[in-house]
Amino acid sequence: MKLYYDETLNPRKACAVARHLGLPVEFVHVRLARGEHRAPAFLALNPNGRLPVLQDGDLVLWEANAIMCHLSNVAGAALWPHEARAQVEVQRWLSWDAFHFTRHGGTLYFENLIKPAIGMGPPDAAVVQEAARQFSLSAGVLDAHLAGRKFLLGDALTVADFAVGAALPWAKEAQLPLESFPAIRRWHARLDELPGWRDPFGAAPLAARG
Repeated sequence: MKLYYDETLNPRKACAVARHLGLPVEFVHVRLARGEHRAPAFLALNPNGRLPVLQDGDLVLWEANAIMCHLSNVAGAALWPHEARAQVEVQRWLSWDAFHFTRHGGTLYFENLIKPAIGMGPPDAAVVQEAARQFSLSAGVLDAHLAGRKFLLGDALTVADFAVGAALPWAKEAQLPLESFPAIRRWHARLDELPGWRDPFGAAPLAARG
């Protein structure tokens, strides 16, 4: 298997799952800052020109959430649960995250971290203010859910945890307003105990990291 990535928010999810499961994956570094995602060879894999992408034989998958589920199945793991009701619960959190928590956290990540890093100018204050407001509303929902739970589905670690937590490793740089949400902070500290979560890119072969 080949996993195409850069050291950014969405690829981090797939890389962390691959590391966590110890799968024999070749990590291929596609440098967004150099425009390598717009190269014809890469667009042949993903015409959207986005990362991550997984090649597994003749299967080519886009989208980090789908890739995480596939990797879990390949490993025979239960990060993508085997039981139907648990699958629905995971799907609920994946959908909620895409439209709420990481959607707004991703906006803060882009405005406060990515834009200045790639020379797009300072953050847009109005966009940051609204994203922080919406993020805090979603964080309140998540914090209440996590109170008394180890992971999103209780004691079971799933791909939902890898997805919903995607922006948290950049909480300081992205200026995510997490001060009022102790359950989220405890949950992320628990994720940080997992080597694959803590360092999803660091063990990539040097040739791949470049």
